[in-house]
Amino acid sequence: MTKNDRRPVNGVLLLDKPVGWTSNAALQAVKRLYRAQKAGHTGSLDPLASGLLPICLGEATKLSGLLLNADKSYRFTCRLGATTVTGDAEGEVLATRPVGVLSRERIEAALRQFVGPIWQIPPMYSAVKRDGQPLYKLARRGIEVERAPREVVVHTLRLLRQDAEELECELCCSKGTYVRTLAVDLGEALGCGAHVSALRRTAVAPYDAARMVTLDTLHEVAEQEEGLAALDQWLLPVDSAVADWPAVSVLGDSAFYLRQGQPVLVPRAPTCGWVRLYQGEQRFLGIGEILDDGRVAPRRLVVH
Repeated sequence: MTKNDRRPVNGVLLLDKPVGWTSNAALQAVKRLYRAQKAGHTGSLDPLASGLLPICLGEATKLSGLLLNADKSYRFTCRLGATTVTGDAEGEVLATRPVGVLSRERIEAALRQFVGPIWQIPPMYSAVKRDGQPLYKLARRGIEVERAPREVVVHTLRLLRQDAEELECELCCSKGTYVRTLAVDLGEALGCGAHVSALRRTAVAPYDAARMVTLDTLHEVAEQEEGLAALDQWLLPVDSAVADWPAVSVLGDSAFYLRQGQPVLVPRAPTCGWVRLYQGEQRFLGIGEILDDGRVAPRRLVVH
């Protein structure tokens, strides 16, 4: 596909990324199917992981950073009794320990230790950069470097299922939380070690799994007579990324000055914080911020 074959398509696709795919490979597949001029995803999922990967097309890429910073939800399975070099099932086993008998009460007590603000050390097999180089590239060369702990917030961590050597859990957390690190730390709290054997992302605020679509379905839709028009029906509007923000509507001169990047005074606008901007009731202009003097300043505008 050449640049001339691409089109200015705008919106957010909630992709159900399959296991075994990198996030970038899934992004490129969607970009080709939609013949999109511009596309970006909103936070990588490991190849081992499946689930919700919001993909922003066209003007929606201007808001992708907001989704990077959003809360996320996961379902994951911990394999007890073994630690691995990567913290998941793809890595070489480092050590094994007997699991023993673990009561539900003990497991839930261990889980409660990780609810609220916690500190995590990013794993070596991660995209965190050191001197401009991702840690995972150093790890593949057998190099381990010191990493500074990072504070994250675990909103909820709940046990769904317990087997002899597996725990299935549900997690809601802030950006930057490493599920692999959480599983490893949980294994240490239980005294037997653990790693992630399965991981699925179920939500990226404000989106949940209800509108997800698989690559297989997209390929089937692309082969229909309607083609691109049928694919476009899976796209959510650009402003869906900020649907839970207060809305500010402007008309006439105010809309003109906002589009020129100038702050304007809007009667009955919120007194602080970030807002979504509209010309009238329907035309989404972008996002803005309320200044100290009460004016609304455009921060990121979309092009129609």
